[in-house]
Amino acid sequence: MNILYGVPGEGMGHATRSKVVIDFLLKEHNVMVVSSSKAYLFLDKAFPKMVHEIKGLHFAFKNSEVSKRKTFLLNLKGAPKNLLHNFSQYLMIHKSFKPDLIISDFESFTYLFAKHLKIPIISIDNMQVMNRCKLNIEIPKAEKNNYNLAKAIVKAKLPKCDHYLISSFFDAEIKKKDTVIVPPIVRDAVINAKVTKGDHILMYQTSSSLPGVRKVLHQLPDVNFYVYGFGIDEQDKNITFKSFSEDGFVNDLAGARAVIANGGYSFISEAIYLKKPIYSFPIKNQFEQYMNAAYIDKLGYGRHFEELHPDYLKAFLYELNIYTKNLAKYKQDGNKVLFDVLKKKLISIKRS
Repeated sequence: MNILYGVPGEGMGHATRSKVVIDFLLKEHNVMVVSSSKAYLFLDKAFPKMVHEIKGLHFAFKNSEVSKRKTFLLNLKGAPKNLLHNFSQYLMIHKSFKPDLIISDFESFTYLFAKHLKIPIISIDNMQVMNRCKLNIEIPKAEKNNYNLAKAIVKAKLPKCDHYLISSFFDAEIKKKDTVIVPPIVRDAVINAKVTKGDHILMYQTSSSLPGVRKVLHQLPDVNFYVYGFGIDEQDKNITFKSFSEDGFVNDLAGARAVIANGGYSFISEAIYLKKPIYSFPIKNQFEQYMNAAYIDKLGYGRHFEELHPDYLKAFLYELNIYTKNLAKYKQDGNKVLFDVLKKKLISIKRS
């Protein structure tokens, strides 16, 4: 079977988890991938000559928050040129590859490709939980508009797929047909990691300012912090800044006492898989991150805070044993459930 796989370029989580699924598919199928931005570079390195670059949408930030206005203007500016580029890619794929099936990880190019040519399509992502399931968390008034906007975008982006596989670390009541919840997609490096309990706290951060992070973490001088996300290698008192390497990052994650993150799904999922307590302070105006942080708090896997603050950090560290006990109850057999479900869906589509 020829499978066209679409991966958005915004955020590396889509790329790392899609690589896991693509590796699985390549055992029995031909796969072509389309992606953009950093995700394209990552996947092109992993799968040479299989990945084609398209132009995707991007978020714009202001003061560590998603700016709706700047995001709109940023994507509007390059729209005509991007559409022309993507159309040329569409013609090339349609002529040379002729996919039998489309898989989209919340990516629009492949979705439109599937609908235009009436090709079966499977959605594999974590976002559809907002549209196809009932959330069992309290949504405060301040988050209602963000929730309604996020839900509307998710609903409109990939409607009427043949199957929806929702990757999630929490359970939710399914409201719509052709929907299955599967455990988080986990990289082999994480599955094979040797878990230990070191003396450091791992922080993965891309939205806060560097001076702000230094100021907060220096107020806990007896705690060692390993900080990724700023692209520097530097020792600053109790903070070790590290530029990214997959092996180094996974080893530091597997050996951490706990982690500090925004609300990004992939990093949180890996921390849960390795049973690491989570201090989460989601980026403002991103409901998905709020949702993930709220479920961390609800499940007792860590705490949801509005910001990175030394007093909050002290409270979080004081209760680490509680979060560790709750995480010990979490069970997941690698990616077995996902692969079993996906294999059954592929067989049913092939027979139809």
